[in-house]
Amino acid sequence: LMDPGDKHTILLTQLVSMFHFAALQHMGKLKNPMTDKIERDLQQAQATIDMLEMLHAKMKGNLNGEEEKMFSNILQEVKLNYVDEAGKPQPETGSSPETKPT
Repeated sequence: LMDPGDKHTILLTQLVSMFHFAALQHMGKLKNPMTDKIERDLQQAQATIDMLEMLHAKMKGNLNGEEEKMFSNILQEVKLNYVDEAGKPQPETGSSPETKPT
């Protein structure tokens, strides 16, 4: 039988991972699995990062060392990626070969 603490750690890791991948997707770093396309929505990426930060803040004092490290690493990664993407010019819509009318 699994210890409830272990189960919570696994569930927390899965939850944080969902936000992690969502943020990377919104930044255009990963393909959207639904559309199989790179889609960039920095406003949505920022909202996802804000949600991760809120969860992290609300859980302060309730995370074990491993959970805290995982959370901090993911937050750092998404923030660095966000800064990187925000510094790039916004791609022009309609300029990629897939979206050109034929």
